Amino acid sequence: MADLLFCEPTELYNILNQVSKLSRLAEPNYLCLLDVRSKRQYDESHVITARRVKKRDHQYLIPESVDLECVRYCIVYDSNTSSLELSIRPRYEEEEEQEEEEKEGKEEDSELLPGPAVEFGQILVHFTRQPVYILRGGYECFSGLYHFFRTQKVIWMPQELDAFLPYPIEIVPGKVFLGKLSQACNAKMHKDLKIKAHVNISLETTPYFVGNVDKLLHIKIEDTADSILFPSFRHISHFIELHLKLRSVILVFSTRGISRSVAAVVAFLMHYNEETLKRSWAHVKKCKTNMRPNRALVAQLLEWEKALHGEYLTDISEPIY
Repeated sequence: MADLLFCEPTELYNILNQVSKLSRLAEPNYLCLLDVRSKRQYDESHVITARRVKKRDHQYLIPESVDLECVRYCIVYDSNTSSLELSIRPRYEEEEEQEEEEKEGKEEDSELLPGPAVEFGQILVHFTRQPVYILRGGYECFSGLYHFFRTQKVIWMPQELDAFLPYPIEIVPGKVFLGKLSQACNAKMHKDLKIKAHVNISLETTPYFVGNVDKLLHIKIEDTADSILFPSFRHISHFIELHLKLRSVILVFSTRGISRSVAAVVAFLMHYNEETLKRSWAHVKKCKTNMRPNRALVAQLLEWEKALHGEYLTDISEPIY
């Protein structure tokens, strides 16, 4: 039987924005996102790609169109569950407004029960190999943080998922994002994420913050095996740290967003959290699964580790690097 675990809103945001060549949402066994709220609530708005879970005789129905045994991420959410423990709630939650109105004024039949998402998650663990995740804070929390991922759309065609434009990955919740050049030039993404500063690790330029050295740090290096980023690690770290103190949202990016910008973000985390290369690398890898700094940049990160800690603490000969 699989485990039942919490999924933070940031984690779901990053899962929705993973890419290979195209958005990973186009992969049929990548994500199964399930909404256990009422039909009225689901119809008003839900998280993109979420399927509504139906009930019959007060029993949840398992979605037949999904091969749950093969799904990488199975995530369930209700309105606002924030605990895996039991809580007081109505024994049966009616789904239609009319039925709710009919019950108005009557005493609720309540008892200690798990939240709806947890209740359904406890059923799903018998059908999956991977853990079943419960979205912490439910729809209310997620939609409050990422209003631009709310929709009324129910059916997604494969070509629509292929064309889905992922947002930059969230490294420090609500503060530091990691992306690519096209995302840094996208006005909607810029507005939705409230980006206030850029760290550009590429030769290209963007329309934002031109000539404003307080909001734009542009490190002009190529993505080659002999590119040197190490001398800029301290400057990058201090620039991001300053904007965190100013409560600015920062986007760190390079042309494709998988090598130079990733190295910059790892270097920042090593400095900011006083961590080893191994721990900072693991955090970024969890956020952005297709990250791949070139070997020269990995070696420079190891030198940065020595500069910060006085010795080498990470073995970069391991396959993960």
